[in-house]
Amino acid sequence: MNINLIESKKANYVKFYNRDKGIKRLYHIHIADPHEKPRPPLWRENFQQRIDYAVNMYEKAMLRLEWLHDDFIPYAPCVTGTEIFAEALGSKVMKPVNDMPFAIPFIIDSSEIADIKVPALEDSSLYYLFDMADKIKAACGNDALLGIVDIQTPMDIAALIWDKNYFFIAMIDEPEAVRELTHKISQLYYSFFDEWFKRYGKEFISHYPDYYMPSGFTFSEDEAGAVSPEIFKELFLPELIEMSERYGDLGMHCCANAVHQWENFKKIPNLKILNLVQPPEIMLKSYSFFAGHTAMFPAWNGNVEDENAHICLNFWVQNDEEAKRLADKLNKF
Repeated sequence: MNINLIESKKANYVKFYNRDKGIKRLYHIHIADPHEKPRPPLWRENFQQRIDYAVNMYEKAMLRLEWLHDDFIPYAPCVTGTEIFAEALGSKVMKPVNDMPFAIPFIIDSSEIADIKVPALEDSSLYYLFDMADKIKAACGNDALLGIVDIQTPMDIAALIWDKNYFFIAMIDEPEAVRELTHKISQLYYSFFDEWFKRYGKEFISHYPDYYMPSGFTFSEDEAGAVSPEIFKELFLPELIEMSERYGDLGMHCCANAVHQWENFKKIPNLKILNLVQPPEIMLKSYSFFAGHTAMFPAWNGNVEDENAHICLNFWVQNDEEAKRLADKLNKF
């Protein structure tokens, strides 16, 4: 029965991405759990704790499947910080006690790019993530979906490696050096994700937010807010086109103030779902702007008046009974 329910939810997501007129809204209901153990810090030495956390989250999600009829699909999160590729290429990592790990930039000049060595995947600091995902998958079963690691674009990873005080100047003065760095990043990047999809299949749950992808690729593109539309078209868009040519359909997160890039976002091939994180007044404008082009998974729901918009709405409730009542109302609507 659980398998049938999950397959039905997956089918609805596919129709939603294809902008089927019968499925213009999906709903995710999030239930507060005062007894839930906090996620362990995302450090490599917490390897087993992170596995235990992922398995526990999957088991809890499967238990709610029978009685809470929203569109959320159970998965086991292979959650990471943004630092993983920068670390593999030479960045040191800061590990705040109560926050996400983050990479420290280690170059300030384009001449230093030549010294960056791209490791073989199996020799890199990334490889332990496969060991972790293998153990999560073994504990949850072959049918369990994995939540993929945090994916920045090569351009966003370059912004972690190259001190931003100099990186943004280089976009104007030395675009070829920027391309040289992102090319090095891409070598390791695609090696990692090719192996990921080979091991775990093409379908997965996005790192953030938690939407289902039957295949394709998802990523965060946050540096777009800090550059002009012309620089986006010159340096950012080509690698997004490459992603789509390699993996197919795309899902994008952007928490930058990037209204000036919205026209460029429409040029990203096969963009199936878009998550923007902006104030309510900007989110409301985005629903109409992207209606008929791509589905959206907003950070803020609001009153979605555009009938052509395909939106996955998020709701947060305090307990199971409140979740049931809300699901009944939403399903009737």
